[in-house]
Amino acid sequence: MELLQTMQIFATLAELGSFTKTADAAQIGRPQVTHAIQDLEAALGVRLVQRTTRKVNLTAEGEVFYERVTEILGNISEATSLFSTNGENARGRLRVDLPVALAQPRFMASLREFKRAYPDISLVLGVTDRTLDLVAEGVDCVVRIGELPNSSMIGRRIGTAAMVTCAAPDYLREYGHPESLEDLSRHHGVNYFSGNARKSMDWRFLIDGEEKIFNLRSGILVNDSNAYVEAGLAGFGIMQALGISVDHHLMSGSLVEVLPQCRPRSRPVSVLYPSKVHLAPQVRVFIDWVAEHFPQLHGDWFEA
Repeated sequence: MELLQTMQIFATLAELGSFTKTADAAQIGRPQVTHAIQDLEAALGVRLVQRTTRKVNLTAEGEVFYERVTEILGNISEATSLFSTNGENARGRLRVDLPVALAQPRFMASLREFKRAYPDISLVLGVTDRTLDLVAEGVDCVVRIGELPNSSMIGRRIGTAAMVTCAAPDYLREYGHPESLEDLSRHHGVNYFSGNARKSMDWRFLIDGEEKIFNLRSGILVNDSNAYVEAGLAGFGIMQALGISVDHHLMSGSLVEVLPQCRPRSRPVSVLYPSKVHLAPQVRVFIDWVAEHFPQLHGDWFEA
């Protein structure tokens, strides 16, 4: 058992490249990680890692050993879950990441039910819109919106989320209510950007099954989903958002849908995870749970 734990520590160190991050992931002290690696190197008679001021890199021997260790750990994980297809034995740390727009009260309440169903899973939740390196940052799986980029990640689509074009009543009183796409030329938009390029995302409308792309004058440019919605509520301009994220504002009247006849195309929602042959039981049960429960939470704005 001690050797198995040491192998798990080594595998985590190889993936995260940091003694401190490995200690945090394993929920142990940093000295314990150092001693575990030193003992492993002493037992094998080879150096497994090269330490620099910024990062820990594997030696050639470490690379070979890591390949065998991941295979062994995968086989053990598969063996221990052979007789637990319903997830009863799912336990351990589970690091999940959500986009800001999906971290809504209904989802968080439902996530509490997941925790009740699997009390032995230690849940770590990250909320961000930025692109993550799952392996480097120790993330088990992420929920993401939009078409999936080509990567080594495996994606499981769980449905599509409806989009809505809307604006604050005060803004519409000042600039008028657009009745057609041509009317948008006299309006401002709340524009969203991601990354360092500062290029705003295109505005897309669906007309008779054909997608039209527009660029609106920017009333404000933001890179955070919460700030995006708040800017729309403040009257900076028209915005396009997930119905899930603005549903309660539409219900209360603090936002009003515009151009309902040409709503944007619904956007795919997927769960991504590293391309490992053997998926840990706690990751598998979470992915299955999200696929089953997410459509139930947002029936008006989500289609499985």
